[in-house]
Amino acid sequence: MPTLKGPKALFMLVGLPFVVPFWVQWADSENGYDPLARARASVGHSVNLEAGVPPQCYTKTAGVSNPCWTCHTEARDPNFQDDVRRQEEYSFSDVALKNHWENLFRDRSAAIAEITDADAITYLRSDNYTPLRTALAGRSDYPGYRADLDLHRGFDVEGFARDGSGWRALRYKPFPGTFWPTNGSTDDVMIRLPKELRSRNGVEAREIYKVNLAIVEAAIASDPGRSDGALDFAIEPVEERVARLDLDGDGSISGLATRIRSLPAHYVGDGSELPVGRYLYPRGTEFLHTVRYVDPDSPSLLSLRVKEVRYSRKTRSLDTWGLLRAREKEADDKDEGKVPVYSGEPSVGLLTDDGWQLQGFIEDERGRLRLQTEEEHRFCMGCHGALGVTVDGTFALARKVPQAAGWRHQDLRGIPDVPQAGHTEPEILTYFRRVGGGDELRANREILERFFPGGRLDEAAVRRAAPGGDRDIAFLLSPSRQRALLLAKAYMVLVREQTFAAGRDAMPVPPANVHREIENGSTELGKAGRVYRDGRLWLDWRAGDLPR
Repeated sequence: MPTLKGPKALFMLVGLPFVVPFWVQWADSENGYDPLARARASVGHSVNLEAGVPPQCYTKTAGVSNPCWTCHTEARDPNFQDDVRRQEEYSFSDVALKNHWENLFRDRSAAIAEITDADAITYLRSDNYTPLRTALAGRSDYPGYRADLDLHRGFDVEGFARDGSGWRALRYKPFPGTFWPTNGSTDDVMIRLPKELRSRNGVEAREIYKVNLAIVEAAIASDPGRSDGALDFAIEPVEERVARLDLDGDGSISGLATRIRSLPAHYVGDGSELPVGRYLYPRGTEFLHTVRYVDPDSPSLLSLRVKEVRYSRKTRSLDTWGLLRAREKEADDKDEGKVPVYSGEPSVGLLTDDGWQLQGFIEDERGRLRLQTEEEHRFCMGCHGALGVTVDGTFALARKVPQAAGWRHQDLRGIPDVPQAGHTEPEILTYFRRVGGGDELRANREILERFFPGGRLDEAAVRRAAPGGDRDIAFLLSPSRQRALLLAKAYMVLVREQTFAAGRDAMPVPPANVHREIENGSTELGKAGRVYRDGRLWLDWRAGDLPR
């Protein structure tokens, strides 16, 4: 009989069944690890063809809670998706009338209780990203994204990846609701422009890259109330002589520009023929987004372990007619009750109507990252393909911390709760007011206890994070250590089950405010006067001191 060592031996010695928990299995040998196998076997086998409708869309509003305003809002050219009416009425296809996110209704308390705090901490502080990079690096049969950023070498003081890959980290205010760390996950975002926007005369040049990133940022994140010619957008200092442009509008091309007062017609460097479009990225722009566990002992809250790697690349640019046609087709299909149809498959990702290729990786039952299945990829398409609030199908850059303070790895500390563009009140305070809780389903009990004592919103406490207050958004959005570990354990159970097709929201107990099935018709929000047309991705950083 072979000698048993390590955790398997321990289980045999104490007389327990020879079953190794998955949070021990992940430490086993990587032999046989193929991150592509499950995805390839899934092609043509999607069950929920409406997986792009997220769980949050099944919330019970009861005419008193409106989390829908954050996503569904008035159209802003060139995003012609005016979807305010989705706040007022349910208009689901026949397939989507049933809530397919069955994980919302499962009580995981018993399984969670089997995982100790030490198990959870060990798990979320182990590296599952490097093995993915290693496994994909030598594959000649895989045309998709290869995780080419070395996360563990990190970023320099200007946010550029130290590995020379061209990725640059950006720091941003998280989108309201599910994406807050208090609800179980945190994340980071990196951007990379195409090679021609990172070089001049074929030679990569950081200063050229910084100029083009400043132009992209001004095009995406600037106040929609200002025309192109009336722009006045604060940027990190860039050399005008390098740009060969008068960016700050002072009549000369000299010195450091810290503002862009008129969008140039084209980018600079080897991409000087690429046109600049307001609220549009240049073709070839890439985003890398990692979703993490919340590590309660990490100052940034980011765990070493990665829940998901999400990658996107703009593969084609559409003109105004093309963008309008994409929205019209989406509306026509919805009116006819058709389910969405996407080009692509897991090995290359799926393609949105706006020209973005989306691809993702998620944990397997041992905690190793694997390529998402066809159905799991469909989950990504709803939020990035057909929302009124997005800017060219994206979220993060429009919410970037201004100037140089926003070009570094994600960290909530020092960011104030500034208002959305066109608002006068802090964004998180506004969300708490309109929703009556800290998430779409009003299931975050810790937020309710902290900021809704006796069922009433404590506005004074929330305003401490507003500009001029003594706290920041980390004060509002960071979970307690106990909650962070509870939600980590709940997700660990979900990883073991591999039931992501039934939802990725790992809640310890089922939430009350969610529909199992929908009847199309009124949400009651219109009758209650709780429909809001002012949801914006952009933020008004002028409301106070810039983040540190």
